[in-house]
Amino acid sequence: MKDKILEGAHSLFIQYGVRSVSMDDVARALSMSKKTLYQHFSNKDDLVTEAVRLHMEREAKEFDDIHEEADNAIAELFLISRCMREHVLNLNPSLLYDLQKYHANAWELFQQFKKEYLMGQISRNLDRGIQEGFYRKEINAKVLAMYRVESVQLIFNDQLFPRPEFDFADVQMQVFDHFVHGLLSDLGRELYRTHLEMNSENHSK
Repeated sequence: MKDKILEGAHSLFIQYGVRSVSMDDVARALSMSKKTLYQHFSNKDDLVTEAVRLHMEREAKEFDDIHEEADNAIAELFLISRCMREHVLNLNPSLLYDLQKYHANAWELFQQFKKEYLMGQISRNLDRGIQEGFYRKEINAKVLAMYRVESVQLIFNDQLFPRPEFDFADVQMQVFDHFVHGLLSDLGRELYRTHLEMNSENHSK
């Protein structure tokens, strides 16, 4: 039952953000009483924190699988971009703001994941790409990993990118594309272009 509640709440938070989803909404969506919810989660903050933990674990598993599957750093980047595109399309842009303002424990969990896992994962890809000759050898992996992580979070800022004016998914992909092209060597640019062309051909079939 606890897993069922967590799955349902996670889906609601991703779709609608955290603040706009109440415990009543979760209970209603899962066709259960609030009493049942509170038997497994002491309050909404507890539920939000565990939902964020679930999301981080799944994201880490997905990125680790991509790292193992990819033959090189470019292939890994391309698979991550495809994964990111799918996630962003389903993600409510207010999610990070809601966590930061209303759920300190969940926000701290996200910050820890960002610093300890995401930055490490990006640095690992950058080091790999430099060694393979696909990324420019003069780039500083630590600096660019930090820049990449913070740029993703920046896009969630509604004051910088107001939703009526900017498409959230498009902004994310524009920034990602800019980041990638800043990394590539001439050899890497050729390989990345090949991946884009292959993906375009697959979509047209």
